[in-house]
Amino acid sequence: MQAGQPSPGIAASPSMRTFLLVWAGQLVSVTGTALTGFGLQVWIYLETGSVTRLALVSLAYALPAVLLSPFAGVLADRLDRRLAMIAADVLAGFSTVAIAALYFTGSLEIWHIYALSGLGAIGNTLQVPAWMAAIALLVPKKNLGRANGLVMTSDAVSIVVAPAAAGALLATVGLGAVLLVDAATFVVAVATLAVVRFPRPEPAAAAGAPSMLREMADGWRYLRERGGLLGLLFIYAGVNFVLSFTNVLLIPLVVSFATEAEAGAVLSATGVGMLVGSLTVSAWGGPKRRIAAIMGGIALGGLLVAVSGLRPSLPVIAAGSVTLMLLLPVVNTASQVVWQLKVPPGMQGRVFSLRRMLAQAASPLAIVLSGPLADRVFEPMLAEGGSLAGSLGRVIGTGPGRGIGFMFVLAGLGTALMAAIGWLHPRIRRLETEIPDQIPDSPPPDAPH
Repeated sequence: MQAGQPSPGIAASPSMRTFLLVWAGQLVSVTGTALTGFGLQVWIYLETGSVTRLALVSLAYALPAVLLSPFAGVLADRLDRRLAMIAADVLAGFSTVAIAALYFTGSLEIWHIYALSGLGAIGNTLQVPAWMAAIALLVPKKNLGRANGLVMTSDAVSIVVAPAAAGALLATVGLGAVLLVDAATFVVAVATLAVVRFPRPEPAAAAGAPSMLREMADGWRYLRERGGLLGLLFIYAGVNFVLSFTNVLLIPLVVSFATEAEAGAVLSATGVGMLVGSLTVSAWGGPKRRIAAIMGGIALGGLLVAVSGLRPSLPVIAAGSVTLMLLLPVVNTASQVVWQLKVPPGMQGRVFSLRRMLAQAASPLAIVLSGPLADRVFEPMLAEGGSLAGSLGRVIGTGPGRGIGFMFVLAGLGTALMAAIGWLHPRIRRLETEIPDQIPDSPPPDAPH
């Protein structure tokens, strides 16, 4: 298929209609994936009793996003993005069906789940840049904020719905039902993609003969030559690294003074907060001064995290976590719109993949370090008679969980500091005016689709 030629299906001039159809299919698919993720985690833990084996599933799913994202981005730019998304859904669906077949035949072993989860993650690694890069083609410029808010809504729905639904299915009919429901959601996603067509962007100018490595280098060159975008990316990488500690340690922080049920209630409340924030952005469209909103939101979020660690108080932690998740869709939607506006559509696949890889590259390190730092460094310092018990302990308390609370304080202050650095960096602060928009306010009437 030549660039500029449409794929068969519903015409896709920039409007919300095609986007909403595809988004609905992806909403169903994302929820199904979350069902399986939760169901497999529970099954593995019940079968093995090992937290390490449970963590290896997360690692199998995370590694492809870090290692393969640049290649996936080049493919997303080379291929029809609709076909790339179909291929990704088929690959992820095959992974789920294979796990289901092994489960129903009594042959499922833990290493099967590692391998097939990794295979499904490869599909997700291709899916994300293709979908994110397609949004700017499917939606008029004025509606980008609303569209990205809806994408955040689908993630929030999966967080709220999947644990409860998967738990109910596991308790009544078992893991097999969870896997079959997920497989059916992939069919829905592929069916919605099959009846639409995506506009094809003009190919980005290449420095030489086409090659995977050269096209990846073109994406990196585009970032390197635009200091504002590169600086924004490194701010996000730092924030993701720091907050990864708190993501791992939220449950231990709460259960150090409250019950497991109360910890679960806090997690459910955060999902509801994210859903409310996402729906709000979907209706509102997001802030117009996006860089100011990003840095202000990150700073406020950091302060909320720091306050959450000050005292062992369930209302304080719950309020901080819920408010943080309310802010998250506003900040992330503003960031996503900035990238969609400032990167040429023909390069968005590879640039967005590099962005994802760099923003998430350090997070696994934080996940690995969080447990040992909490158990061997911070908790002993704030135990009764610990090295900080007579100083800092007079402010935030001593005993179980107070070392983790101190980690929250440090993580929150570090996050706020990075927001301040981002705002004080002139290239980041002036990004919206310094780098011209790469998509028009409205397409020409006779533009090819």
